[in-house]
Amino acid sequence: MTAVATSARTGGATDDEKTKGALWPLLVASAKPYWKLLLGVVIFQGAQAVCNLYLPSLNASIIDDGVATGDIAYIWQVGGIMLALSLLQIACAIVGVYFGAKVAMAVGRDLRAQIFRRVGAFSENEVQRFGAPSLITRSTNDVQQVQMLVLMGCTLLVTAPFMAIGGVFMALHQDATLSWILVIAIPLLLIAVILIISRMVPHFQRMQKRIDAINRVMREQLTGIRVVRAFVREREETARFAQANDKVTESALKAGRLMAAMFPIVMLIMNVSSVAVLWFGAERVENGEMQVGALTAFLTYIIQILMSVMMATFLFVMIPRASVSADRISEVLSTDSTVVQTADATRTFSQRGTVVFDDVTFAYPGAEEPVLKHISFTATPGTTTAIIGSTGAGKSTLVGLVPRLYDATEGTVSIDGVDLRDADLEALWTRVGLVPQRPYLFSGTVGSNLRYGKEDATDEEIWEALRVAQGEDFVKAMPEGLDTPMAQGGTTVSGGQRQRLSIARALIRKPEILLFDDSFSALDTATDARLRAALKTAAADATVIVVAQRVSSIQDADLILVIEDGEIVDRGTHHELLASSPTYQEIVSTQLRAEEA
Repeated sequence: MTAVATSARTGGATDDEKTKGALWPLLVASAKPYWKLLLGVVIFQGAQAVCNLYLPSLNASIIDDGVATGDIAYIWQVGGIMLALSLLQIACAIVGVYFGAKVAMAVGRDLRAQIFRRVGAFSENEVQRFGAPSLITRSTNDVQQVQMLVLMGCTLLVTAPFMAIGGVFMALHQDATLSWILVIAIPLLLIAVILIISRMVPHFQRMQKRIDAINRVMREQLTGIRVVRAFVREREETARFAQANDKVTESALKAGRLMAAMFPIVMLIMNVSSVAVLWFGAERVENGEMQVGALTAFLTYIIQILMSVMMATFLFVMIPRASVSADRISEVLSTDSTVVQTADATRTFSQRGTVVFDDVTFAYPGAEEPVLKHISFTATPGTTTAIIGSTGAGKSTLVGLVPRLYDATEGTVSIDGVDLRDADLEALWTRVGLVPQRPYLFSGTVGSNLRYGKEDATDEEIWEALRVAQGEDFVKAMPEGLDTPMAQGGTTVSGGQRQRLSIARALIRKPEILLFDDSFSALDTATDARLRAALKTAAADATVIVVAQRVSSIQDADLILVIEDGEIVDRGTHHELLASSPTYQEIVSTQLRAEEA
């Protein structure tokens, strides 16, 4: 196993360990820029709690000093104060919740943006390691869990401690003798909550992973809907989705049962405590040791204390799942791309575009065997280098090394003498035009898709690129031409049209290096021939590297590399290989027999 593969695997395990318990650091880092809003939350929620705590004392005063003595003026006076405090409490609650919501939404927005930027910097290795469904879940569902925790935290986390601590103080102020009820009730409540939450964490961990799985199944079915229908696999795919769905439901039900058990326990302890206060408090009132108003206030405070604990329980219920989500988010944010730009990266290249592979070996992280082994060749401007071989020989991986989608495990890939590891990525990408094996078009219009290649391209430049790519005719035939809407993935056009639009998108920037990764497979022979003839003129000065399956697409190439099992087994022109390469001869004869059949 290669050193890179080993380090990647051990590094991955270390990263997983580092992201455990990431909830608090993630919350602190995300909320720190909004400390002024958080300070406002503390002030207004604290003011609300103070008003709430003062009201029972005023109510007790009305009962003991107003109702008992028949002092109507005192009742009106204190009642007016209570009304003013109630209005102030409502206003503080509204402002506090508003500030808390702003913080929570801002944290969610920032986390999604951070994940998006981090994933955008990933190489193919990291994208494959996490998988697209998992990355989507982490940037949506997982961020939502953390965002909701922040919202509930700003709403409850400030109020609950104020109410609990303040309630204890105010209850003791009314009657210290009954405080033993608090000493028993509060620890019982905390122990019950902690035991239940500790059992919920594993279920939430499984649930998030199973949500990844259900997203993966759904994504595969949507992407491969034509294959599913073509092979009449709807029933099997429905069963596969049902299985993934049932697993999510199973985890949710187990966590839900524990959650459902929590609130009856809280209410039981609260009601028993209330009964205890009335039972023992009534005896003290009868003995003249306590006034009725004080008993009423004490009962209100003990309910407020236990209610604050129950409010905190709502927050505690969210913590396990948010903690799992925070670990998953941090795993993405703490993962560095294996394609790293150095601080002193080279931005200047000579205007040639010579690509050199010097004894290049490449292995995917964790793979037992390299995909490419000791690849060496030179592609110069004004020439076409073709790569052909069986499926899985490593042709696409080889092409992916040029724009540095991956880094070579051993050896060097260089352009104009500059090792790609030392090159500025932006400067490199502006010189390379890549047409991937699976052409992808974005939602928008035909014109907006082609301008991905060159943002400020004029309509004339776009039509010129389309003429070379043999796409002018069908685009002109569209109802709105360049302004014709394009569905996500380019599903509104055929496979051959997608390929031609993808080729035009690469040509429009007129790059020095053109990479075609099996980009002519969906074209008929006549269109393929016209496109190659047009490319000879349009890309006469460019370095062209073509991966192809059809010999007819590459027979005019200046150099053909025949690859088998990741190694170059033969090289030469079409005629030279026909005379000397058994592997190439077998490919040609196989395709001729297929055409004759």
